[in-house]
Amino acid sequence: MLARLGVPDHIHEEPRSAEEIAPLVGARPDLLYRLMRATSGVGVLHETNDKKFAHTPLSRALRSDASPCLRDVAKFNTDEWHERGWEGLERLIKTGERPMQHLYKRAHLFEYFREHPDEGATFHNGMTNLSSMEAPLIAHGYDFSGIHHLMDVGGGHGLLLATILERFPKMKGTLYETPPVIAGASGGPLEKVKDRVTLTAGDMFQSVPAGPDAYMMKYIIHDWPDDLCYKILKSCRAGVNGAGGRLIVVDTVVPGPNEFHFGKIMDLEMALFPGGKERTEVEFKKLFEETGWKLSRVIRTPAHISILEGIPA
Repeated sequence: MLARLGVPDHIHEEPRSAEEIAPLVGARPDLLYRLMRATSGVGVLHETNDKKFAHTPLSRALRSDASPCLRDVAKFNTDEWHERGWEGLERLIKTGERPMQHLYKRAHLFEYFREHPDEGATFHNGMTNLSSMEAPLIAHGYDFSGIHHLMDVGGGHGLLLATILERFPKMKGTLYETPPVIAGASGGPLEKVKDRVTLTAGDMFQSVPAGPDAYMMKYIIHDWPDDLCYKILKSCRAGVNGAGGRLIVVDTVVPGPNEFHFGKIMDLEMALFPGGKERTEVEFKKLFEETGWKLSRVIRTPAHISILEGIPA
């Protein structure tokens, strides 16, 4: 709620009170104070002895000018579709009916976003927020040398692809996304490497453009059930350039029983909204094998994500 109201944007170097900030964000001072006090108890904001509030590293990340910025991540987590969706967890577990179907009569979350572009923009901006932290881990964690043409399938506005292209200046890239997302990518993260990038719009369930040395997908496979993943991965296998081609999947790999891992919570998010799931290494291996790929290695990163490499089987 702090991010939605924009409270962190109104705290600078000096602490400020709720009374000072309330008229700037359209809030009641007494209730805003109680919100800010509650968040300071978990390390978002720091309350001083005179009831003013200063920044912490967590609150600074919620400023709209932060880098990395998590404001849109926080905002979409409090959007109506997301909050009401989690209320539908019991129905999902009992019946398998997802919130988009029950509440909005829509087959899929991304169909909802097409009809609610403002909420869709917040979500896609939030994904770019996350990529700003994760992209360097991927660009440094995997050896992309030897790949002359990399295609990012479903790569949002292209921040990950841009990060990799900056690190490997001889590489060319293609961003393959839906038409609305491609339209929103113009002037975004890929602008500084635009002379080496092609923006291509299409539907990955129908086909993917052929010819790259490697296909990359970050947070794509976990969005979908196995039958739809088969379509995407088979298209990539048919289109990859030669026997030395590669498949690079960046996703959560769920560990064994009783081990805490953020992916086990995200698995419920995937079940609720897009209808996909987080997978174990064994499940990824099976998915690769059944679509013409061999899982050659899994590279762990300091974050909750891993880099899975596939080679033609």
